Amino acid sequence: MTRFGYTLMTEQSGPKDLVAYAVAAENVGFDFEVSSDHYSPWLTSQGHAPYAWTVLGAVAQATTRVELATYVTCPSIRYHPAVVAQKAATLQLLADGRFTLGLGAGENLNEHVVGEGWPAVDARQDMLEEAVQIIRELHTGELVTWQGDYFRVDSARIWDLPDGGVPIGIAVSGPKSIERFAPLGDVLIATEPKAELITGWEAARSDLAGAGPSRSIGQIPICWGPDKDEAIALAHEQFRWFAGGWAVNADLPTPAGFTGASQFVRPDDVASSIACGPDLDELAESVKPFLEAGFTDVALVQVGDQRQQEFLDTVAEPLLEKLRAL
Repeated sequence: MTRFGYTLMTEQSGPKDLVAYAVAAENVGFDFEVSSDHYSPWLTSQGHAPYAWTVLGAVAQATTRVELATYVTCPSIRYHPAVVAQKAATLQLLADGRFTLGLGAGENLNEHVVGEGWPAVDARQDMLEEAVQIIRELHTGELVTWQGDYFRVDSARIWDLPDGGVPIGIAVSGPKSIERFAPLGDVLIATEPKAELITGWEAARSDLAGAGPSRSIGQIPICWGPDKDEAIALAHEQFRWFAGGWAVNADLPTPAGFTGASQFVRPDDVASSIACGPDLDELAESVKPFLEAGFTDVALVQVGDQRQQEFLDTVAEPLLEKLRAL
């Protein structure tokens, strides 16, 4: 049966609110929670970008049952992979084994801030591969020295390490990235409901010793609200950046850039790609492509901080019932 998750959207809520939402989401029955890891919001109208790892540490202590994951962390520019390995191990201990480290090649929006530039896509993929290898090495608990094409590690060891390490999810988008990253990852992460991503991932892992079926985590935004037109307006205000697609989203450097790039996106355009309004059947149906594609896990994003608590208090539980009935 598909499991359903709640997204801690750091771009649209402050840190204390995110922890409160995490507790509420666990209480209403979500199976897992994922957190974005941003330095900037996509649009100025979203207005937030707290440090995801501090938030997740607090969430790990405030919850007891839900699994947790980053969706996703870039371990190659803003963070050195040795630092990612350390904080992932610490969070896994705080979460009592409930954490999955979700990794991806990142977006310019969040990575350019440290002044190291924004590499071409092929270089970003190379950096991600090397970063995952370093994290895997450090999670053995051994002393690691590494001299690679992009990173150096000098006599590093993770001293507080959970038994079994930390499961690693990797964001992929097509055959080339699947071929490269499926042997390195435990969990598939994708934003598009494509069955070929899952079949390709499983095929690429079929020769690995002891490799059984993998988890596959998708994510989809919805914008519940008691008035459909108001919900569409909210989704347009906060989420019109979504219309650009990841080929665009990965390269724009600032919220101002996303504002410019999305200036001609109309509310109707947003409504055609994000289910909006009070109809729970319509919201549930929008998730169906991920179920049909075979994803084991789907995380919902409720657009807009201003409707978040009401969504969790009154809507999430009956919506989950409808989703599970599908």
